[in-house]
Amino acid sequence: MATTGMQLMGLILCIIGWVGGALVCAMPMWRVTAFIGNNIVVAQIIWEGLWMTCIVQSTGQIQCKVYDSMLALPSDMQAARGLTVLSMLMCALSLALGVVGVKCTKCIGVNSLKARVARISGAIFAIAGFLYLVPICWTAHAIIRDFYDPHVAAPHKRELGPALYVGWVASALILIGGSLLYAGSSPPGMPGSPTFSSGDSSPRRAASQVKGYV
Repeated sequence: MATTGMQLMGLILCIIGWVGGALVCAMPMWRVTAFIGNNIVVAQIIWEGLWMTCIVQSTGQIQCKVYDSMLALPSDMQAARGLTVLSMLMCALSLALGVVGVKCTKCIGVNSLKARVARISGAIFAIAGFLYLVPICWTAHAIIRDFYDPHVAAPHKRELGPALYVGWVASALILIGGSLLYAGSSPPGMPGSPTFSSGDSSPRRAASQVKGYV
C-alpha cells in the first residue's frame, strides 16, 4: 500500500536536489585555478563552468564571460551540458507527476492509478539523478587526471570546484528521494499485503458445509 510519509519525504528530497542541481548547472565554479609551487600568490583566480568562465581579481572584482561558441567547446563539456539539462527537465516532469500521484492530493480519484503515477515519478527521478551524476563524476575524473599528468603545464591545471561537491549532494538527494517515492507508492492489492476475509469463511462455517455435503 502507498505510504504518505515516504512519498512526501521522497518528493521533498527530490525538490531540494532539483533546485541544487539547477544552481550547480548555472554555477561557474566547476573548475578552479590550482595553486602549485610558486603559483600560490597570483593576481587572479580562474573559474570555469559549463556556460561561462570567470576571472576573480585580487581586489575582489569578478569578470565573467559566456563561451563564444558551443561547437568550439570540448566534447566532454558538450556532453555535460546535454546531460545536466536533460536531467533537470526530467526532474521537472517527475515533479509534476509526483504531485499528481502522491496519496495526499486529490488530482486523481483512483488510488491504484495514483500509486502507479507516483511510482513512475520516482523511477524517472532516480534515472535523472543518475544522469546528473555522470557529468559530475566525469568532470572530477578529468580534473584529477590532468592534475597529476606531468605533461600538463602548471598554469593549465585545475582543482575540483565547489560546484562539483554540491552536485554530488544534489544527485544523491534526487536518487534517494526517487527511491523513497517509488518504494512508498506500491499499488493496492500487490502481493505481500495481508488480506482478511469475511466471517463467512470461518472454520466453523466451513465445517458445517462439509457436514451438509456428507
